[in-house]
Amino acid sequence: AMEKSRPLWDNPLQFIFACISYAVGLGNVWRFPYLCQMYGGGGFLIPYFIMLFAEGMPLLYLELAVGQRMRQGSIGAWKIISPYLCGVGVASVVVSFFLSMYYNVINAWAFWYLFHSFQDPLPWATCPLNSNRTGYEEECEKTSSTQYFWYRQTLNISPSLEASGSVQWEQALCLTLAWLVVYLCILRGTESTGKVVYVTASLPYCVLIIYLIRGLTLHGAVNGLIYMFTPKLEQLSNPKAWISAATQIFFSLGLGFGSLIAFASYNEPSNNCERHAIIVSLINSTTSIFASIVTFSIYGFKATFNYESCIDKVILLLMNAFDLEEGSLTADNLDEMKGYLMATHPQEYAQLSPQLKNCSLEAELDTAVQGTGLAFIVYSEAIKNMEVPQLYSVLYFVMLLMLGIGSMLGNTAAILTPLTDSRVIAAHFPKEVISGVVCFINCVIGLIFTMEAGNYWFDIFNDYAATLSLLLIVLVETIAVCYIYGIRRFEKDLHTMIGRKPNWYWKVMWAFASPLLIVSLFIFYLTDYILTGTLQYQAWDATQGQLVTKDYPGYALAAIGLLVAASTMCIPLGALLTFIRKRLKRENVSTV
Repeated sequence: AMEKSRPLWDNPLQFIFACISYAVGLGNVWRFPYLCQMYGGGGFLIPYFIMLFAEGMPLLYLELAVGQRMRQGSIGAWKIISPYLCGVGVASVVVSFFLSMYYNVINAWAFWYLFHSFQDPLPWATCPLNSNRTGYEEECEKTSSTQYFWYRQTLNISPSLEASGSVQWEQALCLTLAWLVVYLCILRGTESTGKVVYVTASLPYCVLIIYLIRGLTLHGAVNGLIYMFTPKLEQLSNPKAWISAATQIFFSLGLGFGSLIAFASYNEPSNNCERHAIIVSLINSTTSIFASIVTFSIYGFKATFNYESCIDKVILLLMNAFDLEEGSLTADNLDEMKGYLMATHPQEYAQLSPQLKNCSLEAELDTAVQGTGLAFIVYSEAIKNMEVPQLYSVLYFVMLLMLGIGSMLGNTAAILTPLTDSRVIAAHFPKEVISGVVCFINCVIGLIFTMEAGNYWFDIFNDYAATLSLLLIVLVETIAVCYIYGIRRFEKDLHTMIGRKPNWYWKVMWAFASPLLIVSLFIFYLTDYILTGTLQYQAWDATQGQLVTKDYPGYALAAIGLLVAASTMCIPLGALLTFIRKRLKRENVSTV
């Protein structure tokens, strides 16, 4: 294996911080709480921890060990194991490139919200006035001020994917700023990353602790926490709960992207990668639970606020309609009074009933939101109702930026390390130029996501650019180490590095359990795509002020196919090209 000129990390702690900064990302804050909500609250933790020990921890250890032993980025590391596996590393780089293209748009949105967080009142706190200044904007009245700010003032979203619209210059500037920040963090290649990770890894925890203290003191926070920790054990028989747990572990640790291999390649050869794999995976999972407690306390506050507002509107409506005395109608006697009014004034009540909403705290808590909806709508909805909302808004969007930039450092390391490992590229260009070109290309392509239909393209990349590709990459990685490189040879390498051989648990997981789990996930996703039929997406209908379901047009389906094929086909193509090259070399030797 080609040696690195010097190790990147000053000490093992810096390496752990880098892995945590990369692995602990937005998925911990916005996807894990959603899955808890969908699949049985506290009951979801059972499949989640089983998958952590059966899949997450062993595969993380495997990737760290491969990177540390081979002292190369993903392309070089798998080429050393077998020349036929060069396509595995290329596939990882392609997936990381796709991820970098769209992931930094989240940081652009976070910058946009951060800049607007210094206004008083917050711009998403109330609906803007219409052009005549006689009332509120019609679209905003049909939805909520936070949704209006997100869909209209942030995204200026088009009604469908076909209506692509123009580039939104404010979003384009925010995206350019996001890429400039990433470039400054990786200016000297991955060496400068080592200094930044201390901030990107630790600052989100400081903000989460502040939010936890504030969240637990909010009115109704207890309702959210009860909802989270009440296990719905019947969900354990739902296969989707297990699939979701496995997928969450898989993606939140960042397996298959090549970032972990790149980071580990800069370790000292004697670094204890087994211990680090355990530490990083446990911190990652603990962060998910910690972030969920914060999120559900906010959820509880928002749900209670909405529920009590709904009750107040119903009371006001009934008091005005039936000319009731002040204080005669309260939340406690509302149902009783409704029955009385229905019996004594049936006609008037029947006319009024379409306006009377059924207020339910349980229904409010059941409203499941994930992804950008949770990060930019639900949280901003809760923030606007807090005291000193500007402070909590600034803290929250700074935290999102730290999480996003931390993940971006890992994604760019997965692309840059194989490039700087290449003697041809490294001999002609300094690291600053290589980093700059990668950032510039990503930024220019990323402008697609700042168009009026950009959010629909964002969803396409988010849903299809990595899922199947990563499962295939990690499956091939596991088979390659256990059955091509050889598990006994790998054992000896680990003994050389950390001074002991792996125990039976690691070997059983690598050789049997993890590959079987990945194959099961792969089959599930394929059948899910096939059974779904025509792929659909959620489009914003401004006339109704809500999301509507539409079918993807033909060119979008072609783009989805290309996204999946671009990375997965690298693996067989790499093997085929190596076979042809070796065959030609053999023929040339025999003719000579």
